[in-house]
Amino acid sequence: MQNLRTSLVQTRLDWHKPSVNRERLTELMAPLAEQTDLIVLPEMFATGFTMAPEEVAEPMSGPSVRWLQDQARSLGAAICGSLAIDDEGFRNRMLLVTPDGEIQHYDKRHLFRMANEQNHYSAGTERTVFEYKGWRILPQVCYDLRFPVWCRNRDDYDLMICVANWPSPRRHAWRTLLQARAIENQCYVIGVNRIGEDGKGLEYSGDSLLVDFKGQALLDGPPGEPFIKTGLLSGEALQQFRQTFPAWQDADHFDLMTD
Repeated sequence: MQNLRTSLVQTRLDWHKPSVNRERLTELMAPLAEQTDLIVLPEMFATGFTMAPEEVAEPMSGPSVRWLQDQARSLGAAICGSLAIDDEGFRNRMLLVTPDGEIQHYDKRHLFRMANEQNHYSAGTERTVFEYKGWRILPQVCYDLRFPVWCRNRDDYDLMICVANWPSPRRHAWRTLLQARAIENQCYVIGVNRIGEDGKGLEYSGDSLLVDFKGQALLDGPPGEPFIKTGLLSGEALQQFRQTFPAWQDADHFDLMTD
């Protein structure tokens, strides 16, 4: 397994303004050309976390997905983040788009009932593992992070990526859960959250993190400030740790039933 250069993009988002957000992100990501392997954007990076998908959701052939493909090709890096997608119902869909245009996707399983997300979007039913450059990647979206059974490593992933619009009053839970998921699953964890205020007046502190398999933060930044940080994930170090401390071999077995 080769090393993986991964870049976290923590930024504000303009409410319901996809073209404005795409333009900002294009400018922010430009210096990353040929400098990284994987770029991670926040949840609903084109619109903010909205409960009005009928106003802003796009099809898979829409401008934001095409933008992801164009950017991945021009930067020479895969890009992931989530969008409000219209595909046989509205989906909070996380996508990973590679430089050759391939798209892998995961639909958010746990819809945030405190915002009535379940009344506006259809929940995903498939636990998905992306593959890129020899890395097995478990995609998760925001509220999914609170459910360890869904996140459970079945010896089938090396990196968990959670994209989010996680409000600042709950920032302690966000940071703690990212580190806990890394420790219990013996994997790298990336969490990318937005900053600023959304259209509902909620504030976001960011607290985007890259955490190693021991729960130690490798990338962090001042809360509330935009940043782009790139870290190196070592496949050799991960495999060596899992061999010398094989707690995963003593995990309890169970079957996960979904609707």
